Amino acid sequence: MKYRILGRTGYRVSEIGFGAWGIGKVMWKGAQDSESLKALHTAVDEGVNFIDTALVYGNGHSEKLVGQLLREREERIYVATKIPPRNQIWPARGSLEEAFPSDYIRSCTERSLQNLAIDQIDLIQLHVWSPEWLSDDSWYECLCELKEEGKIAFFGISVNDHEPNSAIDLVRSGKVDTVQVIYNIFDQSPEDQLFPACQEAGVGVIVRVPFDEGSLTGQITPETTFPSGDWRNLYFKGDRKREVFERVKRLETLLDDSVRTLPELALRFCLSAEAVSTVIPGMRSVSHVKENTSVSDKGKLPEGLTSKLRDHRWIRNFYPQP
Repeated sequence: MKYRILGRTGYRVSEIGFGAWGIGKVMWKGAQDSESLKALHTAVDEGVNFIDTALVYGNGHSEKLVGQLLREREERIYVATKIPPRNQIWPARGSLEEAFPSDYIRSCTERSLQNLAIDQIDLIQLHVWSPEWLSDDSWYECLCELKEEGKIAFFGISVNDHEPNSAIDLVRSGKVDTVQVIYNIFDQSPEDQLFPACQEAGVGVIVRVPFDEGSLTGQITPETTFPSGDWRNLYFKGDRKREVFERVKRLETLLDDSVRTLPELALRFCLSAEAVSTVIPGMRSVSHVKENTSVSDKGKLPEGLTSKLRDHRWIRNFYPQP
């Protein structure tokens, strides 16, 4: 496992982190706690020392599993969690008071500390962000107070789906230590403005959705079905599975002895960006952990291949809109 510095936090984090949404079990069907804990332990065995979770993942269930892992391991493991908007709207909508009033930020932080059973959260993030909130410092002042009290060490935001430019002014303001953003072979838009801004400001970049919710693993076909209640039924509704399948088949023509699988291609694409600190694929099984963590040893993609992937940029938004 290779490691990178997470912006001005100074944390030396594994470039493959553990995305812990799926182990919360709500919205992702099929996760079992016993297998989730095995996956977490295997990740640490393979060198992973960065885990990203959220209070909303299973209403704290994901955080509690991560907390159990922390109690069972001696290694230094950095944990990032997220505060959901009070109005429960993704992506960000409404006023700052509707989404992140100060008393709510504080109460969510206390709940996460309790779930994780720790005294200090390494990194806490607002789970959505609107650029309209930048002029109101109440959220910032509250997080600074929590930092002074020792309850959090650093803070950042999770950028709205497919809206990387919405965080640029915030990054330049110097008020956050990290941003979490969607970045993958299909959505390459963070490269345009967000990544350069983060590099200039020393802000760490956490990449989520490197597999485009599963499409870039090559496992989605027009005949794929998901369990009832699984949110991917919405993400891949209508003709989207066929659209994804056809685009992924074209990507497969780029595979050769230097890059053998689509998941490897997807992760190495993300890691080839200098601005990226860590990539957090969702992992619920030991086999997926081992496959994903092994990519770190393979290094960045050859320049010629990265150039070819530019032609596969696909501007679209499959996420449900409020």
